[in-house]
Amino acid sequence: MTDDGLTGILGKFRRKYLWWNPVGDQPFSEDRIIAQTMNFATYDDILLLEQTVGPHRLAEIMLRAQPGWIEDRSWEFWRGRLTLATGVAIPGKAPRRDFHAAPS
Repeated sequence: MTDDGLTGILGKFRRKYLWWNPVGDQPFSEDRIIAQTMNFATYDDILLLEQTVGPHRLAEIMLRAQPGWIEDRSWEFWRGRLTLATGVAIPGKAPRRDFHAAPS
């Protein structure tokens, strides 16, 4: 797929799945757009996402995902799908924020 095709599809997904404005002056990263799409996409959009960016990049995004990017249900769906397709070892749990303060 050409960069223009990828840019157009990611722009569509950004408008559809990221309904808030980015913090600061920087736009959402491609990784953030893809992760949000992985989290909320319809099945048709899942197929388009896989075709557009490929399973290896999707697995890489899961490995770099920030806490809160992908919820547990979506994580498990993609983990099974991408482990089978790529052989990449993806952790069993999505990254989560830790709200426990260190003891003083």
